[in-house]
Amino acid sequence: MPITLEKAFIKIEKEQCKGCTLCIEVCPVKVLKISDKFNSRGYHYSEYVGDGCTGCGVCFYACPEPGAITVYKRGAVVDEKIFSLN
Repeated sequence: MPITLEKAFIKIEKEQCKGCTLCIEVCPVKVLKISDKFNSRGYHYSEYVGDGCTGCGVCFYACPEPGAITVYKRGAVVDEKIFSLN
């Protein structure tokens, strides 16, 4: 079911992340952190802390892995399933 986002957020595909931390370093509002957990490739992956994203997209542009980060801006209409996917 489609919903309209009240807040911006990002989705990080943990299996595509190699833990370079570039997204963490460039985030102007510091809402990303490195996970204590490993992905299946043995990398600590970046995680969204869950609140405060402005949707600026700087993390997306800094990331060397295409498709690892998706930015959802406030007001975007998305399928509610994106909240349950890893």
